Amino acid sequence: MPYYIGDVIKEERKLIARTPEKFRETGVDVRINTAVEEIDPQSGRVRLAGGEDLPYDILVLGTGAKPVMPGIPGEGREGVFTLKTLSDAVRIKAWLREVPCRKAIIVGAGFIGMEMCEVIRNLGIETRVLQRGTLPVNRWDPEFGKVILEELGRHGVGFETGVEARAVEEGKESRLRLLTNRGEEEADIILKTVGIRPDTELARGIGLPLGKTGAIQVNFAQRTRREDIFAVGDCAESFHRVSRRWVNIPLGDIANKQGRVAGVNIGGGNMIFPGVVGSQCFKVFDLEAAATGLDEREATEVGFHPVTTLIWGNAIAGSMPGNKKLGFKLVADRATGKLLGAQSVGEIGAVSRINTIACALWAGLTLDDAGWLDLAYAPPFGGSWDPIHIAAQTLKKK
Repeated sequence: MPYYIGDVIKEERKLIARTPEKFRETGVDVRINTAVEEIDPQSGRVRLAGGEDLPYDILVLGTGAKPVMPGIPGEGREGVFTLKTLSDAVRIKAWLREVPCRKAIIVGAGFIGMEMCEVIRNLGIETRVLQRGTLPVNRWDPEFGKVILEELGRHGVGFETGVEARAVEEGKESRLRLLTNRGEEEADIILKTVGIRPDTELARGIGLPLGKTGAIQVNFAQRTRREDIFAVGDCAESFHRVSRRWVNIPLGDIANKQGRVAGVNIGGGNMIFPGVVGSQCFKVFDLEAAATGLDEREATEVGFHPVTTLIWGNAIAGSMPGNKKLGFKLVADRATGKLLGAQSVGEIGAVSRINTIACALWAGLTLDDAGWLDLAYAPPFGGSWDPIHIAAQTLKKK
């Protein structure tokens, strides 16, 4: 959606996988802008906001996630936005097109915050990111966080740390004024990207168990504790193949896979969702950032004894002109040599190398395996010893 707002994707329809009309052609009745108020599992009925009751034999909960709202006075003012749905993106794009915007404030520095600061800055709007912590995208190693912060600075994006939003008021020189613990900031648009949480209100209303993540507990077939109710997507948990714990990772690719598994099982098939390894990535200006598996904190929490190495190398062969600096971090278990996770940041090659480690994690490879992977080699794409090889063999010495 950030790429739609930034006009890289120009047409809204390209973000819609299938319209209600297309669904109806295949016998599926889709109702948009229709809220469900209550579920009665005893009678197998769903009550809609308008009072209509619909019977069901099988129910699928795909209620997604809700943006975390700071709960501050004035956060509902015109010009203050969250970005979770296509409707949100349409409203933001219309505001940027129709309202003269000179200044923008982004509250939060996660994935969406990073993607949106690039979008808004590229529209020629003065952009500031306000973050409670000290660096952007907290999951990444602080050394990588500093590189991302430098990239923001190179493109004229302001970044202020230790900031907590207190209220939104009408501005004097701009449309809005944000009051914080560090003073006041004015802007013509404020975007809140402080995170999301699973939308489990309906599930809780009928007593479905939630996991430690706050998302709906499911089994590998996407069934909840009730045989006739499934849950998929951002509202549901997934099994993490590295930590061996149930997690909630709200990403579109996971939701798609879980939806297919539920559909096959509802249709009489027999399919499981085999889990995730926690792969994530984003782009901010000229940088790729990607991660998979566990970081040190997560590894320690589940009983591993993590050891790490972080190297800086070249995404292409050193003999080629134009250095492409690449940072690569590898995490393994000290006792067994089991691969646990990886992170990477660079102009090119970061995502592809993390995808390689994601496959290694999926297959349960060790450091020894990773140190000798038969990767495709040609100078424009990397050296004969790839950063993956170098990091794995360096870490093996620890």
